[in-house]
Amino acid sequence: MEPEMLTSAQTWLVNNQGLLLEYGVNITAALITLLLGYIATNLISGGVEKVMKARNLDATITHFVGSVLKYGLLVFVVLAALGRVGVQTTSFIAIIGAAGLAIGLALQGSLSNFAAGFLLIIFRPIKSGEFIEVAGTSGVVQSVQLFTTTLTSADNKMVVVPNSAILNGNIINYSRMDTRRVDMTFGIGYGSDLRKAKLVLERLVNEEPRILKEPAVTIAVAALLDSSVSIVVRPWVKTGDYWGVWFDFHERVKLAFDAEGIEIPFPQMALHMHKPQA
Repeated sequence: MEPEMLTSAQTWLVNNQGLLLEYGVNITAALITLLLGYIATNLISGGVEKVMKARNLDATITHFVGSVLKYGLLVFVVLAALGRVGVQTTSFIAIIGAAGLAIGLALQGSLSNFAAGFLLIIFRPIKSGEFIEVAGTSGVVQSVQLFTTTLTSADNKMVVVPNSAILNGNIINYSRMDTRRVDMTFGIGYGSDLRKAKLVLERLVNEEPRILKEPAVTIAVAALLDSSVSIVVRPWVKTGDYWGVWFDFHERVKLAFDAEGIEIPFPQMALHMHKPQA
């Protein structure tokens, strides 16, 4: 190095000792702020996740809340460190706000699904393994994510439903309650013995072990139709036995009515032929 350059560098260092010391202290303080802030952020977010897990909250919302808390705190830590070295953070905050607004306007639909998913996870009107009907489709819930919910239909098709469509419509949860009522209707002909038909239905109800004794079963005449008398049978069963009782009971009613000579009418058309007069 040339003697002149070395002398100039030494002179600059001597003249700016105070400034260098100030910057050195600020940079060191900023690095310490980043380090301590990072450690504190992990401790806080990890502690919150542990508390939520201890209270048996859904794993999805536990991870989500922990992640949001962690990265939100990290943003404040970085801004604090930048401010420590003299960087004006006001402009950064304005930029972040403007970027958030632009992203929000561009992703309105996605943010709507996100908000709906967050509410579904919080209030849990549906859970994995439950059979539900939402947004014009039905199936067993496989997973509830932040943007979509995945169902498996009765014929084993995967159905992905946007969360906003679920939250904005009716949610019918067939699995949440322990028991369900099976509503069945049977028609007999006007020429058949109504009392006998009701006795046969009562016997079949008593022979079915999956039908609960309480609440009591309803067997009653529901309507007098054009060609049949409509009888409703409404037993209560455990939710898991619903379809088994539905299918088996219909088959047993058909066989029992046939054996007892009780007519099950079907639509008929009478055709009258008129011979033209000469």
